[in-house]
Amino acid sequence: MKLPPGSTLPPLVQTLQMIRNPTGFLEGCAQRYGDTFTLRVLGKDSPPVVFFSHPDAIQTIFTSPDRFEFGKVTHVFRPLTGNESLIMQNGSRHQKQRQLLMPALHGEGLQRWGDLIQTLTQQANWLQDQGVIVQSQMLDLSLEIILRVVFGLQSGSRYQQLKGLLHQLLERINSPLYSVQFFLPPLQQDWGAWSPWGQFVRLRHQIDRLLYAEIADRRQDGLDHDDILSMLVAARDEQGQPLSDQELRDQLMTLLLLGHETSASGLTWAFYWLTQNPAVLDRLRQELDSLQLGDALTLAQQPYLTAVCKEALRVYPIALIAQPRQVKQSIEVDGYEFMPGTVLIPCIYLAHRRPDTYPDPQGFCPERFLKSLSPYEYFPFGGGNRSCIGMALALFEMKLILATIVQHYDFSWAHPLPQLQQPTRRGITFVPPPQFRLQFRSRITPSRSAILDSEIDAIYSPALD
Repeated sequence: MKLPPGSTLPPLVQTLQMIRNPTGFLEGCAQRYGDTFTLRVLGKDSPPVVFFSHPDAIQTIFTSPDRFEFGKVTHVFRPLTGNESLIMQNGSRHQKQRQLLMPALHGEGLQRWGDLIQTLTQQANWLQDQGVIVQSQMLDLSLEIILRVVFGLQSGSRYQQLKGLLHQLLERINSPLYSVQFFLPPLQQDWGAWSPWGQFVRLRHQIDRLLYAEIADRRQDGLDHDDILSMLVAARDEQGQPLSDQELRDQLMTLLLLGHETSASGLTWAFYWLTQNPAVLDRLRQELDSLQLGDALTLAQQPYLTAVCKEALRVYPIALIAQPRQVKQSIEVDGYEFMPGTVLIPCIYLAHRRPDTYPDPQGFCPERFLKSLSPYEYFPFGGGNRSCIGMALALFEMKLILATIVQHYDFSWAHPLPQLQQPTRRGITFVPPPQFRLQFRSRITPSRSAILDSEIDAIYSPALD
């Protein structure tokens, strides 16, 4: 089997380069080897990994699901999400689970939570004297929304315990030294509470205890708590069977891990680019200020708001790659015949920076999304039958949070940053430098100004008669 060209460095060196500077390493490979190249980043005796960025190759991969296996190349997430997670499944099992989960995360389900997302956004403390560390604030807000919208938890003992434990887990797995143990099974040894893996196992046990208690309560009361967990508890497959407690737990953890950091990072980038591009912010404000009072769904459908969010997810996508696919039946892609065992990876980062698709690819230009692009040119949440099931909810949340803040606040740099040269890595995502801090001030919109004027007229007009 002839593989596409690629790095001749030892596998360990390639792996370390991918860990240390993945964006630079991928860009360098694309410049040297072209749209399709081969790396050895899964270990010396592991199968080759082939990266793709051309839309035609992406289309072939996304539209050929029967040729691939998936669970074998997502094992790194297994300790976190569990064996029953959607991302671990293949074939009919994957399709069955996806059909059960889909209604809770799309369509009418989104409308139920729009007002809550806006309310939680307004309740966050944006008016801080020293300014707001945007990434940190967005992470807190994202976790709050997940606890309320996905888990359906209200204030109380279980809510407070789970919030604290999940915060610990999410912060730890985004630490490079801590997260490396998920990639190297030999490090996954429980040598006691003092060992890194022992700490993880005990933290996971505490979280599971609370999640299973919440699941048991939901099954017992049989009420709709207006959240995703309630919808999943009520879901039934074609044979009338519900999801098991293990399946519910694993799907909740999957939604947490895939939805928390991603939404926060996307929003942080959106605010970074808006402060760098005043004309974009002005156009967005004009669109939002022109709206009459409407529901959250109407707000989220505004075209320029949508374009701003999509462009933020393009320049620095949440994840650099779509879900890896391991060849099960030989397949031809981009003129190469790939045999079983080879791992194929659609590279989101490189596909989103193709000059033939995106002129001035490093510039921030939401206008490019006022026209449609194919799902093989733009796929920040992956694609095909393995696209992120929480995509609609994540984009809905992102648009509502951004719009709510832009409508209610003016913001500017608390401490000016130099021109961005390299983003900061945080877990699997890339964010602006940690010193990215904004100063927020309450804003009077044109519609609110008109209301205030009418109130003032009502107060003073009798005295003027």
